[in-house]
Amino acid sequence: MREVLFILLGILASLKIFSLVEAEDRYVYFTWVVEYGDISPLFTKQRGILINGQFPGPTIEVITNDNVWVNVVNNLDEPLLFTWNGIKQRRSSWQDGVLGTNCPIPPNSNWTYKMQMKDQIGTYNYFPSTLLHRAAGGFGGLNILARSVISVPYAKPYDEFTLLIGDWWKKDHKELQQILDSGNPFPFPDGLLVNGNPDSASFTVVPGQTYLFRVSNIGMTTSINFRIQGHKLALVEVEGSHTLPEMYDSLDIHVGQSSSFLVTINGAIDPTDYFIVASIRFERPTLTATAILHLQGSKTAASRPLPAAPIGQFHWSMKQARTIRWNNTANAARPNPQGSYHYGSINITRTVVLGNSRAEINGKLRYAVNKVSYINPETPLKLADYYNITGVFNSNLTKDSPPAGPAVVGTSVLNFTLHDFVEIVFQNNESSIQTWHLDGSSFWTVG
Repeated sequence: MREVLFILLGILASLKIFSLVEAEDRYVYFTWVVEYGDISPLFTKQRGILINGQFPGPTIEVITNDNVWVNVVNNLDEPLLFTWNGIKQRRSSWQDGVLGTNCPIPPNSNWTYKMQMKDQIGTYNYFPSTLLHRAAGGFGGLNILARSVISVPYAKPYDEFTLLIGDWWKKDHKELQQILDSGNPFPFPDGLLVNGNPDSASFTVVPGQTYLFRVSNIGMTTSINFRIQGHKLALVEVEGSHTLPEMYDSLDIHVGQSSSFLVTINGAIDPTDYFIVASIRFERPTLTATAILHLQGSKTAASRPLPAAPIGQFHWSMKQARTIRWNNTANAARPNPQGSYHYGSINITRTVVLGNSRAEINGKLRYAVNKVSYINPETPLKLADYYNITGVFNSNLTKDSPPAGPAVVGTSVLNFTLHDFVEIVFQNNESSIQTWHLDGSSFWTVG
């Protein structure tokens, strides 16, 4: 009897250990070697930034709650940082890959990013965040798939594609740095790329099937309009949030934004190829990039004219953006509904008006927020904050609204109190669209 008891206790202990091991979320590991290489995206050979020999870089495909480790080996001649655009970095803000929260990876060394895709789902991307490395490559897609136990508010697509669309320059990224440092404005792009090509990317599909297109504006300066010849776009997700069903002929996607569309393929009887089109918005000249939607069995090439971009400008785009509605009844990444929201009854504790401006300071063209142009300190902000190191940053330099007077340089930090509800107003006094990147936080656009 005693032997049986010991055996039972041993089995129970083993089951307990096994359950503890199984309870931890999955780990996914990547090793990236980042180096220079020759590329010719606009048919002119230039120096590009490759990841494991690829341009664009590899697409990361993970599942909600995965622990993702990316070991980055920096073989460039400059310090390097990657930012994971849209990843919330809960309890891991020092992995965010921007100056102030992350130290750059020195040349000929490595750093392992360790982050969890906690309670997130959707279409994101990554890119190098310093020294205009983004203008040389180093970017890629980052897709977070739903766990099998969590339903999504649309039928499972037949397959899916990742499209990285952005502006591009023939100039080397160090030449672009020198242009800014000399006090000159950033040059107009030389072209648009779809997955690193202006006109040769191709996506093979089966007529009659429905596909998910994950589209990111990976560019630096220009908004784009995205459309597929002869097809409607059913928007289902924006920036990791499910949206109410809405059909579009085309959609404006601004710098840094990502959207996902369901597209049901035409041509079940007589298949023919179609153009996928992206074009610059609000700027002249209008640059256009194309890709091919190749239907299985098609012997007919896509034919012009290309589907036209919308005629309307800023106001048209703003009206379109207001048609995008959050799907509050859809499941989030967790197995509980997103619930109800009470934004009308929130007690706003602070309002901050952020105004962008440009000025020449000490012979360099600089951009400022509330008349402060940021300079990076030698001591990282996270370390200065954690260890209470004085003199590294100034929490009183940037005011809650744009002040009068000339712009100055400084290391400015805005302090907020935990659990406060803060209203942030963006004030753009320039003639061009400005894109703000509020990294690592959730926001609800109310106007």
